[in-house]
Amino acid sequence: MNKPIQHKIIDLMTPVSKGLFAADVRIGLVYTSVRLDNGHTGIAWTGHRLSKGCCHQTKAGTLAGRPAKELLNYLDAADDPLSRTIGLATANALASGAPRPKTVSNEILELIDIQPTEHVVMAGFFGPLIPRLKRIGCRLDILELNRDKPGTLPPDQGPSLLAVCDVALITATSLVANTMDELLSGLGNIRSAVILGPSSFMRPEVFSDTPVTHIAGVRVRDASAVERIVSEGGGTKTLKPHMDFETICLTP
Repeated sequence: MNKPIQHKIIDLMTPVSKGLFAADVRIGLVYTSVRLDNGHTGIAWTGHRLSKGCCHQTKAGTLAGRPAKELLNYLDAADDPLSRTIGLATANALASGAPRPKTVSNEILELIDIQPTEHVVMAGFFGPLIPRLKRIGCRLDILELNRDKPGTLPPDQGPSLLAVCDVALITATSLVANTMDELLSGLGNIRSAVILGPSSFMRPEVFSDTPVTHIAGVRVRDASAVERIVSEGGGTKTLKPHMDFETICLTP
């Protein structure tokens, strides 16, 4: 049985975390940020919504100053999505400071070149991409936990759709929701599988034995601006000017 993605991330980043501490932790309504004492910052979707798990952080007020390794291990908090959020943001901060494989700045839909005859499954609601996919004319099915989103399907329809689709766009927030392994294991004979969003963990090693072909995420450029926006409840659109969007291609 393959090791869960969260465990792979922890194993990969634990040596990197040695001697590092959290300098700043912000848990916002939409995103969470962790800045390390080496200046590198990572963000992750705040996983308190749509969850039966813990919706408050018992260690609040003491997170800054804790070893990065300790916060990284929060990613393995089985019943606490908020702690997994902190763990992923910490992992992303560590990955930001580590050597990164060559990335491209091309927009992801340009890279994967979806055709009108193809079937695309979107696991997570990526609003800006939907009109463009509809213009292409491909079949588009959107799986989403939040049933208030228009034109979406419940997650329980995921297995049958993921097994037969040509392209899968999978939200990186599934690492916080603890569903990424399930989504990836359900993919069939896929042409492209993309991990997508600012929460994406930008190291291909952890996806080497999965169908993932691309990781599309971010690198924080202006930590102070990101922290301010996170604290004030800002989302991706507001954060965008302060981050660089990058994609790692796992296949030639």
